[in-house]
Amino acid sequence: MNALESFTFVRHIDGLRHGFERDGERNGRPAYRRTDGDVWCVWSEPDGWHCEIADGLVTAHPVEGRADGPEPPATVWLSSKNDRSYLYDLRTPPGPSRA
Repeated sequence: MNALESFTFVRHIDGLRHGFERDGERNGRPAYRRTDGDVWCVWSEPDGWHCEIADGLVTAHPVEGRADGPEPPATVWLSSKNDRSYLYDLRTPPGPSRA
């Protein structure tokens, strides 16, 4: 399988972008780290694809339910932390971006 090398979360409300790049593997699937911080987009058996911060707290997941594909789905994600929630689109780069 050729894994996705990078993607961007784009916030619905204002277009804010958070880039993620592939950084190894976790649980037998690609792991992606946010380019400006310690936020990971990873897959796990209990949670499917999700984003988590350093202490393992899940902060985002696809809106359409558990995602178990080989890479994070290019769909709408809900990010929640403390009393804030935002919707993001996961967008992949145009053209070939796989290793």
